[in-house]
Amino acid sequence: MTWLALGLALFLGIHLTQAVTPRWRLAMIRQLGEKGWKGAYTVVSLIGFALILWGYSLARQQPVVLWPAIRGMNHGAAALMLVAMVLLAAAYVPRNHLKAKLQHPMTLAVKVWAFAHLIANNTLADIMLFGSFLVWAILVFRAARRRPAVPAAPGTAAGTAATVVLGVALWAFFAFWAHAAWLGIAPLGR
Repeated sequence: MTWLALGLALFLGIHLTQAVTPRWRLAMIRQLGEKGWKGAYTVVSLIGFALILWGYSLARQQPVVLWPAIRGMNHGAAALMLVAMVLLAAAYVPRNHLKAKLQHPMTLAVKVWAFAHLIANNTLADIMLFGSFLVWAILVFRAARRRPAVPAAPGTAAGTAATVVLGVALWAFFAFWAHAAWLGIAPLGR
């Protein structure tokens, strides 16, 4: 669990700098320069992400189960993941109503993703991983809502339709193939 905790601290810590320590972040940008800061940010993020993957895979080998699995939660999580994938698509598809209305669909997608995985899983490593991402998303979303809003391009029916189609396609890809192929867990069972 140590590697997982260290990875989460590095990855989420560097991603919290703008929300929690904006002055320190600006001081680092002045000290290192824009490219230097982006380089350091990228290196810390990649190291943190690698440690998260490694630490979580180690923790799955000897899971610390906190409560019995709750029947049907995987289906509830799968339904929430459909919402998360549509929100994720909304962050990237131009001119969609979701991004215009919500302003921060990526952060909301992370919230829904983390919550979905928290209700479906029951180990200490799961609580550490998904709970940390949920807290991170809440803090980042709060900080983003306090900053002056940058108006998003107005949504169009075509942009919104493309967002929903892409989100559903991403969900289907993960729910029916990638999650099992990459992580060894079939979210909807087999």
